Amino acid sequence: MEYEVHFTWDSEASVWIAESKDIPGLVLEGGSLDALMERVRYAAPELLDLNSAKKLPSILFKVERREKVFA
Repeated sequence: MEYEVHFTWDSEASVWIAESKDIPGLVLEGGSLDALMERVRYAAPELLDLNSAKKLPSILFKVERREKVFA
């Protein structure tokens, strides 16, 4: 079992957004995907402590980015 964190690209704001249904309160944004993943690695354990949630050994990062393609 592992926690899932979903990363989506907001093209209007030009930022990545990280959210998780498994980690209460986890909603972060950042301009760089790598930097945002690093922030999640630090924030997730703190949020789990605050919510008295069970700590699991890993996080599954799921990334989605959609863009319009113009001819």
